[in-house]
Amino acid sequence: MELEFLGTGAGSPAKFRNVTSVALKLLDENNAIWLFDVGEGTQQQILRTSIRPRKVDKIFITHLHGDHIFGLPGFLSSRSFQGGEAPLTIYGPKGIRDYVRTSLKISDSKLTYALHFVEITEPGVLFSDQNFTVSCQTLDHRITSFGYRIVEKDHVGELQVEQLQALGVRPGPIYGQLKAGKVLTLPDGQTLKGTDFIGPAQKGRIVAILGDTRTTPNSQLLAQDADVLVHESTFAGNEGKMAHNYYHSTSVQAANLAKRAHVQQLLLTHISARYVGKMALNLQNEARAIFPKTRVMKDFDQVKVPLRK
Repeated sequence: MELEFLGTGAGSPAKFRNVTSVALKLLDENNAIWLFDVGEGTQQQILRTSIRPRKVDKIFITHLHGDHIFGLPGFLSSRSFQGGEAPLTIYGPKGIRDYVRTSLKISDSKLTYALHFVEITEPGVLFSDQNFTVSCQTLDHRITSFGYRIVEKDHVGELQVEQLQALGVRPGPIYGQLKAGKVLTLPDGQTLKGTDFIGPAQKGRIVAILGDTRTTPNSQLLAQDADVLVHESTFAGNEGKMAHNYYHSTSVQAANLAKRAHVQQLLLTHISARYVGKMALNLQNEARAIFPKTRVMKDFDQVKVPLRK
């Protein structure tokens, strides 16, 4: 599991930051990539990465402001041109279907794959598969905005190899059968129950990715105990009043949330173009004074999300 930031800016493209898009790469887990927001120029950013558009099978839109969706029609079209055939599902606020369908219709764009939409009408679980559950909560922005919580299901515990070797069970296919929980009878008549040789389950990882928002209790519901929290930082810590007026957050507010929610890492994005060089570093430093494990992200930064030990 890995996050790759395709755009980390707010409002409009800037010299050093494109507008918002984050890729959650689940190649080992689901052989897939999920995008969270698709700002203008996202497909240009993807060209500078190892991401293959055909691997993207889900897109989650936080809200319908242009800096989060203007790259979506172009990306969908390019996915066709580049051999995408598998269905793709877009999750987002009401209106995302009309926006995409109208853009494709007026431009006479034909897709080579089935396109599905899930327009969110209320918070809760959006879907669950064998590896992940994704839920959402409403945030506090000028228009409807959502945050997403991705929870990985627990991993089966490690096979206790030393115990098996102590019983004279040599490595081989039998190890895989025991890890699958099967009951086996050995040639010497000994019966082994797989569950007796499996250690405690490994807790799955949690990633929270929030859209644009003021401080709201729902942010903590999304972020609680997350391994990674991706949070906007449109304003500096001393600009709380301006952040509130514009329905955004400061770096200090994001850091306080991370501390309250006991997250493992805070990744700040949606950075105003005003903050370049040392000013962007100041955003990071003021957040780190509250929550040390904070980073201000740059375009193309990649962050692995490890299993907790």
